[in-house]
Amino acid sequence: MKSVEQSSQLQELTSLNSVKKNLTVPRLVERILDRNEGTLVSTGAIQATTGTYTGRSPEDKFIVRDETSQNLVDWGPVNQAIDEESFENLYDKVINYLKEKNELFQFKGFAGADKNYRLPIQVINEYAWHNLFARQLFITPDEEELESHNPEFTVVSAPTYKADPAVDGTNSETFILVSFKKRIILIGGTEYAGEIKKSIFSVMNYLLPQREILSMHCSANVGQEGDVALFFGLSGTGKTTLSADPYRRLIGDDEHGWSPNGVFNIEGGCYAKCINLSQEKEPQIFDAIRFGSVLENVVFDEETRVPDYDDTSLTENTRAAYPLENIDNIVSPSVAGHPNTIIFLTADASGTLPPISKLTKEQAMYHFLSGYTSKLAGTERGVTEPQATFSACFGSPFLPLAPSTYAKMLGEKIDQFDSNVFLVNTGWTGGSYGVGNRMKLAYTRAMIHAALEGELNNTETTKDEIFGLEAPMHVPGVPDEVLVPKNTWEDKEAYKTEAKKLALKFHENFKKFTKADKEITQAGPLYKG
Repeated sequence: MKSVEQSSQLQELTSLNSVKKNLTVPRLVERILDRNEGTLVSTGAIQATTGTYTGRSPEDKFIVRDETSQNLVDWGPVNQAIDEESFENLYDKVINYLKEKNELFQFKGFAGADKNYRLPIQVINEYAWHNLFARQLFITPDEEELESHNPEFTVVSAPTYKADPAVDGTNSETFILVSFKKRIILIGGTEYAGEIKKSIFSVMNYLLPQREILSMHCSANVGQEGDVALFFGLSGTGKTTLSADPYRRLIGDDEHGWSPNGVFNIEGGCYAKCINLSQEKEPQIFDAIRFGSVLENVVFDEETRVPDYDDTSLTENTRAAYPLENIDNIVSPSVAGHPNTIIFLTADASGTLPPISKLTKEQAMYHFLSGYTSKLAGTERGVTEPQATFSACFGSPFLPLAPSTYAKMLGEKIDQFDSNVFLVNTGWTGGSYGVGNRMKLAYTRAMIHAALEGELNNTETTKDEIFGLEAPMHVPGVPDEVLVPKNTWEDKEAYKTEAKKLALKFHENFKKFTKADKEITQAGPLYKG
């Protein structure tokens, strides 16, 4: 990626004495505590709260429409356009606002663990805890890399600056603006740190496919024999939890690229959901939350400072940000070979999808484009209970290009490397949300283990009469009745009703993919109403 010059405003801002540059973790922790931005809890982590916004604000994200982006971006409700003049005006306001601050924080690092494809970035923060978050989530350069570091994309984050929609052209006081021409991301009006992470992911989803690299919203790990697995899924489906496996080394928990060389992590850390976290169920994540980690909206005991991961009084979207090295068995650097197994994760609140099914190539493309899950409470503001949603490529909010771009690349790679693909439902069983129960994590882990070990490649299956999915009849460690959803429902008619409703939602959603091959379109649910 070619080098770009910083804007004069950025150069002036970063040259101020008030800007603290690439502070170490201990120094950032000191600043956070001195500035009363967070609390040191019993694990050694910093706890911070995000105020009004405890999740992403997708309706407040815009891409600047200009000659660079005009013909590449898939414009629409996800990729909303804002004009150059509005961006420039708001950018000037934010820069002038930050110049008046007594202290700012700058982090220089990278997105992309493969040095052939990494993006040099810088993050300029109003809050010290946001800068610690960025340091733990992105890739920190060594001293030599820092000497020659020239940022090719900049995040400017000013959470206390609020936009005026009537003047600034935004939808609310909150704004996340991406200019691919200026190579700047402008964030304001929200203290939710996840906006910083996901905005850089959106940038990589724009840049990497133009270099023939598939960018993916997935976690990844590698087995003892070097076999690589990908886990696709939206927030809350279990990507982070299920890729943290004591018997496999972690490549990364959320964002990856698939290049001609193999898979590489885009990040240098993990951003794990903490709700109901326990050492017994998720020991790797639980033990990773130590000094230097950031706990976001996690409630703690005022006296003992012990975190209470079961407390949802602030939000269900509680989070922990920590560097990859806090996980014992990782791949370092975070690069590996081509995937043997690809797993699509969905948290189906209807309780009707099989807990695991092996997909044909055509079914894999259908379900990748569909990207079905039930959006869980807290991940986005305003979501209080699960809602059926279809997010193309399991990451539509972060895809500036048309979904077909990513789907075509995935299909070609599945063919080229003969990857096995499975659809895994981590959602409800025995009934829909409110009646049934969430699938036991132990069962899901057993099913995924069997898939990764090749035990399901030739096993006996039964075809679901509504969805057309081939579900295995036996999986070690999982009761047989769990594998067939209708067998777990007391009311079989209610099951059929819910399953048919979901099948029709799949068909309705897929109508928008008018250019999809006939073989892919026909790989959806058998029931068509």
